[in-house]
Amino acid sequence: MTNILNISPILASMLIVLLPFLAFVIQAVLGRKSTSGIFSLVAIVMSTILSGFFVFSEVWNSIPLHADYTWFTIGEKTFDIGILLNNLTVLMQFIVCIIALPVHIYSKSYMKGDSGIHRYWMYLSLFCFAMLGLTISKNLLMMYIFWELVGFASYLLIGFWFTKDSAVQANKKAFLINRIGDLGFLIGISVLFTTFGTLDIVDILGKDGLFYHGIIDRNSGLMTAAGICFFLGAMAKSAQFPLHLWLPDAMEGPTSVSSLIHAATMVAAGVFLLSSIFPLFNETVLLIIAIIGTITAITSSIFALAQYDIKKVLAFSTISQLGYMMVAVGIGAWDAGMFHLATHAFFKCLLFLSAGAVIHEMSHLKANSNIDFDPQDMRNMGGLRQYMPKTFVLMSIASLALAGFPLTSGFLSKDAIVISAFEWALHQGGLYLVIPIILVIVSVLTAFYIGRLIFKTFFGTLRVKVGHEAYVHEAPKTMLIPLAFLAVCSFFFVFSLNPFSYANASIMNGLYVNYTFPEIYSLHTIIPITLTLTALISWWLGYNWYVKGKYPLNANSKLILLAQNQFGMNEWMMKTFVNPTIQLGKISFWFDKYIVDGIINGTSYILKQLSNLITWIDKYIVDGIVNGIAKLVYELGNAFRFVQNGRLQNYMGFALTVVLIGIIYLILR
Repeated sequence: MTNILNISPILASMLIVLLPFLAFVIQAVLGRKSTSGIFSLVAIVMSTILSGFFVFSEVWNSIPLHADYTWFTIGEKTFDIGILLNNLTVLMQFIVCIIALPVHIYSKSYMKGDSGIHRYWMYLSLFCFAMLGLTISKNLLMMYIFWELVGFASYLLIGFWFTKDSAVQANKKAFLINRIGDLGFLIGISVLFTTFGTLDIVDILGKDGLFYHGIIDRNSGLMTAAGICFFLGAMAKSAQFPLHLWLPDAMEGPTSVSSLIHAATMVAAGVFLLSSIFPLFNETVLLIIAIIGTITAITSSIFALAQYDIKKVLAFSTISQLGYMMVAVGIGAWDAGMFHLATHAFFKCLLFLSAGAVIHEMSHLKANSNIDFDPQDMRNMGGLRQYMPKTFVLMSIASLALAGFPLTSGFLSKDAIVISAFEWALHQGGLYLVIPIILVIVSVLTAFYIGRLIFKTFFGTLRVKVGHEAYVHEAPKTMLIPLAFLAVCSFFFVFSLNPFSYANASIMNGLYVNYTFPEIYSLHTIIPITLTLTALISWWLGYNWYVKGKYPLNANSKLILLAQNQFGMNEWMMKTFVNPTIQLGKISFWFDKYIVDGIINGTSYILKQLSNLITWIDKYIVDGIVNGIAKLVYELGNAFRFVQNGRLQNYMGFALTVVLIGIIYLILR
């Protein structure tokens, strides 16, 4: 097709990135006149078509392409704007487009009537521009710029409803925590530039790249530090423990925004970054990544168990699944991590958009009744499958995929990570086995908390008692059609024709990685059966607890409340970092005001008074003496001026006077 329209993949990639930016500019100019979102929708449709037919289909499993354009020069160093198209970058670009498209369509109904809808479309286009630019960046500095722009756009979207204080606090929290990671990313870039003299990924990590020329030892302390810095950037962006605290609060934005951020864009950027520069990481850094990923996966799944806000359950689920992806990178199976990123993008987007449909209808219920309740609290829901049967089916499909049930895409990608983790741990031996065992536990907890969400939301009876005038009905077609598309993409056949083997998945074959550990064939049977059986048990247990009412625990127990409160991590962060920082700021302000400003103002006062004294001395002493002498001379001159008037009689009188004075003096003497 590229031959027919004569569009090269490089040019098509540039258009894919620039089209959302053009939509952003047009909507920024039009302002409130543009509320339909047509520019954003057309831009993302065109970007998706170009990405699928003119980039992904042309580059996938073909020779990688790249292009460079001179950007700026400092001294002898020239920086280029580079475009890199290989299997990894075109996959990520296509995922961003194919997820953003249904979100845009869904938003037409979900955001209808919002007073700030013109800003919504503008911010959404900016966000897509930044994320698409990040995916194909060949230069790490260029990637960093788009990385920052993604953070800025997410700041705008999370705080979209800026009249709500909680939204304002949430976007500030997201922005500040991400600055911590961005600092790490920037330091990592600085180390690479100092070492290799370039930030071009191909020049550094290509087949003939500088990294393989022996310029620096991969296991050196400098490379370890650089790897940790890059991981710090990924920790913040991909919400890894303990920098995950911003993501649950980011639910203050519109649900459609949450689905886009959580599914395949912002939070996936960290995993994509680590996969892009994977050869830089030595064993020390990889082990740190695996450990942090494991901690993130288990803690977030525990937190999800105790949440009542339907969006926060999904938020912690996202953090937990990102932990899985990080573990995959840490054990050297980053292709499995990217595979899970791709499958997770579809079913997690479906979960969020389905939750948005539920919240949408619960909000209508609240508006049509005289009862004040939280439309996002699952304790106010129940029995919604009889009112929203299509949404129930679609959300159940996504839940099955998240839980890793057979015939879903999640079954394949989760198995890829867990099986690889066991193979890696058995090869390493010792305590390394703790990591895959925890991943199995996380899988069990995942099945339980997503089953809990389905049971509490769709089963039983509606817990909010309202009058006959209030009702709940199925979501509009413009919301259901994107959900149906995402549901189809949550099945195995989109990624592999074999429903039980991830080895046949096209993504795994396209991102082929030589593992450092041997394959253990028996695990390919044992692990899937184990995960499936434990998931079934989890759902059976959840059904008995939440549908049949056999819940045996105290909902207000300290452990449940502790999990609901994230083990007090927000409070701990406040006490350990935020409050001391605020106090330090106050002390610095006091020191600046009373010490620094005091010294400056005091010195200024002394100098001013000294200046006044010098002025007085100069005016009344120095000038007084000078002016007094001048006046005396002037007066003497006036006094003796008459003597030299040229009159003889005056001269004779003056002489006589002098003689008389002399005679008198002699007489008196």
